Amino acid sequence: MYTPEAFMGVWPVLGAAIMACTFFAGDVAARDVEVAYQVSAQGLDLKQPAVAREFYTHLQHAAQIVCTHGMRVDLQTSPDPKGCYERALADAIRSASMPLLTQVYLETHSPREAAAHGIDAPLQVAAK
Repeated sequence: MYTPEAFMGVWPVLGAAIMACTFFAGDVAARDVEVAYQVSAQGLDLKQPAVAREFYTHLQHAAQIVCTHGMRVDLQTSPDPKGCYERALADAIRSASMPLLTQVYLETHSPREAAAHGIDAPLQVAAK
């Protein structure tokens, strides 16, 4: 059932995802180019584990795009696409600051990796 509480919880994540998937010139050859990919959480109940996993998949896809071809022909790929991808994904997770997204991230990343990217992983989330 649609509730205002669930709807209001989506907007901070939406804003975080859009900003977290914005990368600056350090990761592309042209120093004055910004590559962004918008990921929308509109209409999603991110308090549901399956929905959080799906949203995480969208964040992964966005990070992959901006760290490789940026959906533009005239951009060169990052000299460190893996590092760019990991930073981008971690920035999105950190910005969203949602325990379920952090939990999904920690399924493929260690608590040490999360801490290195500034992701707060509460002990109960990191232990799962």
